[in-house]
Amino acid sequence: MFKDFKPVLGILLRFIIIYLVLLLIYQFYLNSGKDLGLDPFSRWIANQVSSLQNSIGYPTELYNDIKNGQVWFYVKNNYVTRMVEGCNAISVMILFVSFVFAFYKGSKTFLFVLAGLVILYIMNLLRITVLNIVMADYKEYGKTFHDYIFPAVIYGSVVLLWMIWIKFFALRHENS
Repeated sequence: MFKDFKPVLGILLRFIIIYLVLLLIYQFYLNSGKDLGLDPFSRWIANQVSSLQNSIGYPTELYNDIKNGQVWFYVKNNYVTRMVEGCNAISVMILFVSFVFAFYKGSKTFLFVLAGLVILYIMNLLRITVLNIVMADYKEYGKTFHDYIFPAVIYGSVVLLWMIWIKFFALRHENS
């Protein structure tokens, strides 16, 4: 009986190990600079969002709240949102990478992960930008966008990428 489940258990074990290792590395990264305010990667994203918003006509400045580990977006003369560590989508990217590498298929795994991370990174930049625009112009919809629409978009993107990986790469030879 155990023999029948060996492939599934192997995939599950790889997923868990990769996920935990990446999570520990990320936690070490966060702990190494926690006294400096918001982590550098999140600040980098905030700066890119600010540049994007400025380029599309939404004047944006950033206020670094080092004590509370966050960056505030000051858009159109109002503080509309704040960026905290959880907004950087790293935890979602770790989940994505862990799943894809659980179904490892050689060098194409690395290429797919790289492409997927770029897509998720862009999706996250757009997510934060649109949220800031919604909060600046349509504040009454802000909670709905933040709590429901954008999590569905970012997690939906991950699931879509997983489905593409499984259908066109991971199981391709097994279905031929």
